[in-house]
Amino acid sequence: MINDELLTAAVRNNAEWCAGMCRAHGLATTTGPRAWTSPRRTPLYYPDAVSLTGDATAADVVAGIDRTAPGASVKDSYARLDLAPEGFRPLFDATWIGRPAGAGAGAAPAAPVRTPEALAAWAHAWSGGDADEAGLFRPALLDDPAVTVLAVPGPGGTVLGGAVLSVAAGVTGVSDLFAADGTDPAAVWPAVLAAADPALPVVGYESGDDLAPALAAGFRPLGPLRVWLAA
Repeated sequence: MINDELLTAAVRNNAEWCAGMCRAHGLATTTGPRAWTSPRRTPLYYPDAVSLTGDATAADVVAGIDRTAPGASVKDSYARLDLAPEGFRPLFDATWIGRPAGAGAGAAPAAPVRTPEALAAWAHAWSGGDADEAGLFRPALLDDPAVTVLAVPGPGGTVLGGAVLSVAAGVTGVSDLFAADGTDPAAVWPAVLAAADPALPVVGYESGDDLAPALAAGFRPLGPLRVWLAA
């Protein structure tokens, strides 16, 4: 895939992952020609809308979401929208990243999480022990054939890091990658990538200090995105 095609696939893949997380929480969502939206408020850290095309408008992402209480968010996938007139402010900027199919990872693969008990331990490590945040990852995710939760095991059954892989739009998306207990993220990326299907490109997005380890793992920048938050 060329960069533009890979960017389009990354955007679609991420919207499908957001839909999958919503399904795990019992929420139905809508995918239109220019935006993915949820009519009910989405789980913690997940957007209420995602623009799917560069020509999406503010109306496309705002009309189908619940704004009866503060805190609705929109993932502006191409960083082209002006949602300030709608009462939103920029929350953070990030960079879409992509890695070609067939790129070797050179590491032992992370292990799939297969049971609710193992998922609970993974979520505890992901959240740094915050029970409310850990509750984001529900056992229903384990029944989604497009989703694989991965753990990098440590001594004594600990979890040193991990990520979620989701297959959609002809690519594998990486989300929620983390390194726990002082583990270097640069050591987690190869283990996660080694578990991905080598026949598919791998995509995701990162921001701030998290971007450099991804680029060191063989990703390249695809384009900007912005997340907006409503007052």
